[in-house]
Amino acid sequence: MSNQEEAANWTRLKLERDGAIATVTLHRPEVLHALDAMMFDELERAFQELAADNAIRVILLTGSGDRAFAAGADIRALTETDAVSGRGVSERGQQVFLGIERCGKPVIACVNGVALGGGCELALSCTFRIASDRAKLGLPELRLGLIPGYGGTQRLPRLIGRSAALKLILTGAAVDAAEALRLGLVDEVVPAAELMPRASAIAQSIAAMAPLAISAAIEAVTGGEGKPMETAMPLEAEIFGRLCGTADKREGLIAFLEKRSAGWTGT
Repeated sequence: MSNQEEAANWTRLKLERDGAIATVTLHRPEVLHALDAMMFDELERAFQELAADNAIRVILLTGSGDRAFAAGADIRALTETDAVSGRGVSERGQQVFLGIERCGKPVIACVNGVALGGGCELALSCTFRIASDRAKLGLPELRLGLIPGYGGTQRLPRLIGRSAALKLILTGAAVDAAEALRLGLVDEVVPAAELMPRASAIAQSIAAMAPLAISAAIEAVTGGEGKPMETAMPLEAEIFGRLCGTADKREGLIAFLEKRSAGWTGT
């Protein structure tokens, strides 16, 4: 399917494939890509498609334009919620973001502008984050009488530590790219014009690796996270052993010995 044909399938985002790399671009510019129910539906469908596409090895996620990655949840929709429907909204966002986190492929958040509230939580669900020097990130939900509800209270402490996470959440402060880098909220900061080229370069370097090993590395890290070493080490050994039985492992070792590039088959 061409990218032009692909565009006809979406109203809230754009999905483009270029070899082994896919780019998902949030596209609701009139509200800075605020996350509504349709956006969640399309994000879920896009990542399910990409997870099932064996040709895709890395996914870039960004917002269109240079103002916003995603400004947050759709506030107007939240005004209609009560205790029951509000829980459902939170659970839906958690479900979609967990699907992104567990899609089995590296997802690089390219934070090109503001990433606030649900937008910041979306970035947190990605494998890692590269930010433009114009980016601002924060979780201002307490200003609205709410808390982060799409996984932010759980992912942020795991990423930057409990006290730093609570400071951000309790003050509702938005931090600039330099401070986000210092905190470990983002992994790299580049000039705005270099954001997508830099992300693409990283994606290309990842995509050159063995596809089964890419997924397995993510599985090993996430599967062992927070577990005692006595539990996590056997998981690593099981995954290592599984890869030793693959055609790609044989190809990778032979290619290394023959001093040539490996031809991966994903088997």
